[in-house]
Amino acid sequence: MRRTTAAFALVTTLAMLTGCSLIGGSGATPAPPGETKVVLLTHESFAVSEGLFAEFKKQTGITVEQRALGDAGALTNQLVLTKANPLGDVVFGVDSTFASRAIDNGLLDPYQSPEAAKGPQRYAVDGSGALSAVDLGDVCMNVDLAYFAQKGLAEPKSLDELADPKYKDLLVVSDPATSSPGLAFLLNTVAKFGEDGWAGYWNRLKANGVKVVNGWETAYKQEFSVGGKGNRPIVLSYASSPAAEVGQDGKPKTKALLDTCYRQVEYAGVLKGAKQPEAARKLVDFLLGEKFQAQVAEQMYVYPAREGVALPAVWQQVAPQPRQAAALPAAKVAEGRERWVEQWRKLVQG
Repeated sequence: MRRTTAAFALVTTLAMLTGCSLIGGSGATPAPPGETKVVLLTHESFAVSEGLFAEFKKQTGITVEQRALGDAGALTNQLVLTKANPLGDVVFGVDSTFASRAIDNGLLDPYQSPEAAKGPQRYAVDGSGALSAVDLGDVCMNVDLAYFAQKGLAEPKSLDELADPKYKDLLVVSDPATSSPGLAFLLNTVAKFGEDGWAGYWNRLKANGVKVVNGWETAYKQEFSVGGKGNRPIVLSYASSPAAEVGQDGKPKTKALLDTCYRQVEYAGVLKGAKQPEAARKLVDFLLGEKFQAQVAEQMYVYPAREGVALPAVWQQVAPQPRQAAALPAAKVAEGRERWVEQWRKLVQG
């Protein structure tokens, strides 16, 4: 649910490189004699059920050591900077907004997991076979149900309606230059309104009082009106967010607007130059397998990429996966991402 501080600036990335830590220690620890260890590089929001990697070790004899390196943007940047001497064997958390950068920089060894045919292959980036989809996180507008009920105001149904004067000063979003969901929303506006229309749409949002903050944490936990923490009843978040906002009466406090969503896919891949490539491939298989996929919703508030994996009961009621979500081809994102962000800065902040 948190994808908050994409690092576009090289200075920020280098600073994070010097400050990152290894779970369980300050640096990679050698495996005991006769033991195989695979290092898994992830974003900071990675979570896994207790004992699941112990079960993987029992099945394969492979120990997993996880290293968190910031969010999707920071993670990808660090992979680029350390390409000649990779920090690990497997990466998880490069998302669809940065996937083309990882592939174009030759960071990954092609690997087609036999588990990919169970659903993840639907989200393949290109023909390289370098990344396997693990989960989906649809970025959507969320609304405070109590606010709209009390005001007798209909909820907005589309991106277009967010610019309607009746929703003036109600919306808070995160900055696409510093936030992964913010970037997803910018890409959503490009997908919806096109190269010639997205800037005009942002002009309308700006005139309608949209508030832009640095990241998801600030938008959702400080500015959003749910829980009385802020005064903005429309916030940029995730389709899964309402599952975390169910009251003691079993009723949701928020709702995701499923016609406003942009699809983010998170991938795993084997790093080129991995010290344990065979073990790395087995770990990718495990990440796509049934047991790991069954717990991604509760652990990371994302939807599993594998077909046939049941969502938690409360998700089925209040956080169903959008049937259709906008998405731009990876190559188009790679070509336009930084240009669009720079144009957005001048338009909205300049």
